[in-house]
Amino acid sequence: MPSLVTPVMSPGILNASAQPALPIDDDLLLRPWLPPDAAAVTRAFQDQAIQRWHLRKADSEDEAQEWIKQWRRGWETETACHWAVVDADGSTLLGRVSLQSIIMTGGQAEISYWTTPEARGKGVCSRAVAQVASWALEEAGFNRLELGHSTLNVASCRIAEKTGFALEGVRRQALLHADGWHDMHLHSRVHKA
Repeated sequence: MPSLVTPVMSPGILNASAQPALPIDDDLLLRPWLPPDAAAVTRAFQDQAIQRWHLRKADSEDEAQEWIKQWRRGWETETACHWAVVDADGSTLLGRVSLQSIIMTGGQAEISYWTTPEARGKGVCSRAVAQVASWALEEAGFNRLELGHSTLNVASCRIAEKTGFALEGVRRQALLHADGWHDMHLHSRVHKA
């Protein structure tokens, strides 16, 4: 069936080249995930805050290694873009930022993130989210990014506000967490024509 619209992002626009590393100032780097990151991912997912706001936990390095393989395949299949947030030399894992549920026709994706306990309160997350959003909207060709979080997750709401994601509303009982159903804030940031 022919489409009535021209896709915002043509297939191959992302995976025609290697996933970029995105430096932030002189002290942070967003880079593609590497197999040796599995141990740090496993440690990060032992954190109670990450477990509270996410739907999965890593029980072993082997499981984290499978996640990393999936995260790397996301770029190849143009279904997701996942970055490790690391210090400038790339040795210390500080968090993760991802564009997921990519819809090429509309140039849309959902942004998600987490940081390790050691990185919190230092601007790491907001700087990483801002960098990925700017890359997506200004360089990669995305039109709209959505950011969703539990209405109880005040820190995540602050990240959304700091990084220019406008609050659009509340999705009632939209996501089942380990402690039950959560209402979710929906924020978005769009390309400025």
